Amino acid sequence: MNENITVYSEREAVRNHADELAALGKKAMIVTGGSSSRNNGSLDDVISALSSHGTEYVIFDGVEENPSVETVVTAAVAARENNAGFIIGVGGGSALDAAKAIAFLAEKENTDHKLLYSGNDDSRLPLALVPTTCGTGSEVTPVSVLTVSQLGTKKSVSHRLFPDLALIDGKYLKTAPLTLIRNTSLDALTHLIESRLNTKADNESRRIVDEGLQMWRSTREVLEGKPADDEMLQTMMKASTIAGRAIALTSTTLPHGLSYPLTIRRNIPHGKAVGYFIAGYIAECEKSEQRYVLDRTGFSDINELQAWYKELYGAEKADGGILNDAIELLWLNKPKLKTAPFNADLDALRRIAEYT
Repeated sequence: MNENITVYSEREAVRNHADELAALGKKAMIVTGGSSSRNNGSLDDVISALSSHGTEYVIFDGVEENPSVETVVTAAVAARENNAGFIIGVGGGSALDAAKAIAFLAEKENTDHKLLYSGNDDSRLPLALVPTTCGTGSEVTPVSVLTVSQLGTKKSVSHRLFPDLALIDGKYLKTAPLTLIRNTSLDALTHLIESRLNTKADNESRRIVDEGLQMWRSTREVLEGKPADDEMLQTMMKASTIAGRAIALTSTTLPHGLSYPLTIRRNIPHGKAVGYFIAGYIAECEKSEQRYVLDRTGFSDINELQAWYKELYGAEKADGGILNDAIELLWLNKPKLKTAPFNADLDALRRIAEYT
């Protein structure tokens, strides 16, 4: 599949573009989590859009946080059994990442999960994504990150699974608790920073990051407790999408690589887990790049950024055992290590993990 995603970021995006959604096929599988898409109205919006065009659908609402390969296989089998011709992912990053992998496996005769991590096959069922959180940017990336229980970590599938259609509406944030908005918005911030401080960064990715960081800074006060109006909520969603576009060009780097054991083994929310390592990562980079990131996000220095993180997201320190495991796992991921714009040796990884 190519990267020509049709993206609409606007109020009532699903309703406004129901015809394009329904045009993806005769029967949809809607992939979502247990309750949030029902509470925020996104599931009803998608069902109404499909029903208005007489398009059949089946709902798979078994996607858990940090979705597993087993869940993806179960859903892919169900999609085939129900003759679903396209997939609609509705929810946060977990639902969207799962939807991508389901669209891939459901298109295959064999739904063995090993196919997710072998070869380079981008074929899939038609796919639309409706994000309801302001963090992952999954609606515009080719990445699907799943939990591989046998490895005790999360791992990206080996295929580039861009969606066909992304429908982005800030109104779905209205029912989200502040903790969720903080965690997902922090994920968007780390995407932008990791894209900038990256050996794969180029003029295009830097331009996108610059736009995204300035947009993120304009919404920072919401994370600090200021009520958000409709325009601010839409801006938060746009910042997340822009951050997704940035990492689609560069990939993420060390903070994401270090975060996965914290999420899988300690149930620390993804954005909070990644943010745990961001100050230490910035500290390893060139002074000019440090200054750029801090200026764009409105922090005077790295210590202020770290203090802000601790105040909003919790000051507890991860135990040494899990940090050692995170370092050891990342040390085996040589491609990820090469994305760091400095010598990412074991000493550097320890400094990042232990930064206070």
